[in-house]
Amino acid sequence: MVELGQVAICHYTGRIVDDGETGEPFDTTDPELARETGIYHDDRDYEPLEIRVGEGAVVPGVERTLQELEVDPEELPVETTFRLEPEEAFGEHEEEWVVEFPLEEIDDSPAEGSLETETQVHTDDGKTGWITAVDDDTATVDFNHELAGVPVEIELEVLEVREDPSSGE
Repeated sequence: MVELGQVAICHYTGRIVDDGETGEPFDTTDPELARETGIYHDDRDYEPLEIRVGEGAVVPGVERTLQELEVDPEELPVETTFRLEPEEAFGEHEEEWVVEFPLEEIDDSPAEGSLETETQVHTDDGKTGWITAVDDDTATVDFNHELAGVPVEIELEVLEVREDPSSGE
């Protein structure tokens, strides 16, 4: 198992689970899969992730799985595939995070009639949301993670486990 404070070097692919069936990837460290499925971004390096267990930089279910996974350093890499319900992944969809704003409160609003759904907006306090509806006077913005409320499947390949170099060990 990977202990708190250790670093797991991993390749991974996250897929949406829809009606119990595993669907398309939403993220991956595999550049060829990203290209094949239309999620490739030129500004991304597609290197293995460095997950510092306990830091909270990945969804809770990934950290929990790493801590429960039997990892023998002599038998790496180790692969596992697991499903996560929303509460262990990107959280439940919270209705209170869906907010209606007067159009004039949206900075840099495009010309009248051109504000569109799925436009990303940022608040002064660093929150990111997506416009989900627009009418004559208001825009509805959803500040939930785009995968909130969605079960996911994670394919994880643990390549290496090491002590965190910043821990001084």
